[in-house]
Amino acid sequence: MPGNDIKYMKRAIALASLAAGNTSPNPLVGAVIVQNNTIIGEGYHTKAGEAHAEIVAINSVKDKDLLKSATMFVNLEPCSHYGRTPPCAKRIIDEGIPRVVVAVADPSEKVHERGIRMLKDAGIEVITGILETESRDLNKRFFSFHEKGRPYIILKWARSKDGYIDRVRANNEIGPNWITGLEERMLVHKWRSEEDAILVGDKTVCNDDPSLNVRLWSGNDPRKFVLSESADLEPGMKIFQGDKPTVIFNLQARQNNIQADYICLSSRDKALEEVMAFMKEAEIQSLIVEGGYTVLSQFIDAGLWDEARVFTGDILFNEGLKSPVIEGKVTGTRTFERSYLEYLKPGE
Repeated sequence: MPGNDIKYMKRAIALASLAAGNTSPNPLVGAVIVQNNTIIGEGYHTKAGEAHAEIVAINSVKDKDLLKSATMFVNLEPCSHYGRTPPCAKRIIDEGIPRVVVAVADPSEKVHERGIRMLKDAGIEVITGILETESRDLNKRFFSFHEKGRPYIILKWARSKDGYIDRVRANNEIGPNWITGLEERMLVHKWRSEEDAILVGDKTVCNDDPSLNVRLWSGNDPRKFVLSESADLEPGMKIFQGDKPTVIFNLQARQNNIQADYICLSSRDKALEEVMAFMKEAEIQSLIVEGGYTVLSQFIDAGLWDEARVFTGDILFNEGLKSPVIEGKVTGTRTFERSYLEYLKPGE
């Protein structure tokens, strides 16, 4: 029944979301097995290299004979190739599951509709398109990477009530001029834990000396990238601390005595194009860009963004560095004690 199909697909999506931030470069996938309108097995993919959701769900079924009269619900097409794990479509066929409901086809070249075709060729009834929009949104990073050939890009910044992202700095003042409160900062750290990488400009590094980690949240630190005109950075800066080497994209091939990976860009005009090419090669599926003005404006002007998250604080700076200008559709808002947040997407 369509109503039940939606009910169980919602459960599959909910399971898949439990692994947010942990599965890249693999997608978020959940699977639910139903027999006689009762869930007899379920599971989700926890991280790359571990068993896929379909296999976890099948293995959770105590009486495997029930599979021969069951339906599997999965929010993304079962894989059809051998990678780190065997193909899920083959296991589904071998277990004799007669009906599979798939929310959306896998966009990757290795899988796209091959898993569905394999199931159909084996005589399995395959239903597609159940909660497709919700399933695409869950894996928007995965779809962006495979359909656009670039990461899903989130722009984030905070501005004062009068439209500045930083005060006038005197006497080489270093450190952030906070616009938001602790609750907002914790939320930002949660966001970072959900993305593969984070990028800022060299002026932000020099002015704020940020760590760009998730110390206020539990999760994985994103890979750190700096877009720099000169790579004139100091070795003791916090951005160079951590287990993963920081990557510096620079235009002058200048390297200081810093433990970092340097990527020399050919020109200012091609900088973002080359950054995107590097990230595609490195299988980076999501990127959060946190500043400053010049870097954010470059992404905005190039149309290289999928989502923007902009805090407006209740503090006044009176003068300073102006906030980037962005045009988009407001898709949501949230109010905090010291600020309010707008979520934006590009206008159609």
